[in-house]
Amino acid sequence: MSATVHPSSIVEPGAELGEGTCVWHFCHVEGSARIGRSCSIGQNCYVGKNVSLGDGCKLQNNVSLYEGVQLGNGVFCGPSCVFTNDLTPRALYPKGHEHFVPTVVEDEASIGANATIVCGHRIGKRAMIGAGAVVTKDVPAYALMLGAPARQAGYVCTCGQRLPQDLRCPRCHRRFEHTAQGLEEREEP
Repeated sequence: MSATVHPSSIVEPGAELGEGTCVWHFCHVEGSARIGRSCSIGQNCYVGKNVSLGDGCKLQNNVSLYEGVQLGNGVFCGPSCVFTNDLTPRALYPKGHEHFVPTVVEDEASIGANATIVCGHRIGKRAMIGAGAVVTKDVPAYALMLGAPARQAGYVCTCGQRLPQDLRCPRCHRRFEHTAQGLEEREEP
């Protein structure tokens, strides 16, 4: 199964679209973008130069990924979430792409509707950014980030459920523990 592109969308020559990926209405994918397998690019999305998406990513409507953004596998971007790539933009004094600041979103992280991700930060695996949050610093794995500026409000499970104090998910019963590397899922005997 090859990629599906709606006729109203522009996918420039040189762009890579993985098998099973769908690009919906009114999107623009730049020529050096790389989109993995089985991704869904919602209506009116922009995927910029040198942007990469892993397999199984989902961009809801009106998401723009500018140069410097890298999404891991299974990343969810809610409607109209925003990524920046320049910490000090000026219309009359452009710096050029070599000065763009990269942003990395690790595997299976979720970014809520209308959240803003300020460039230069890493969002850890399976982290969850709440709707409308403004991320201004690195986000640990499994962290739940809320507010403007975003502050950590706890942790979430692999399934997305908020974790209680004992770090055992009430929905799927996975257990987590704090380690030197951060929060990690604990293997059950």
